Amino acid sequence: MDNQPYNPLHGITLKTIVTELEAYFGFEALGKEIKIKCFTHDPSIQSSLKFLRKTPWARDKVEQLFIKNKHKIHK
Repeated sequence: MDNQPYNPLHGITLKTIVTELEAYFGFEALGKEIKIKCFTHDPSIQSSLKFLRKTPWARDKVEQLFIKNKHKIHK
């Protein structure tokens, strides 16, 4: 039985979220939207994932940005 029927991120990995946000916005725009160093100083998918996995408040901001723009990203 599915325990998270209303979770919009259910089944979506952090790597998918970061990859799709970067493809849609680019690191420069992501750095302006969410002011964290993993997006503004020598950004990469891998360094961003490493930071976001260790930093719950930053991961939450990234997940919220993904949810807010999900309909635009998946057009």
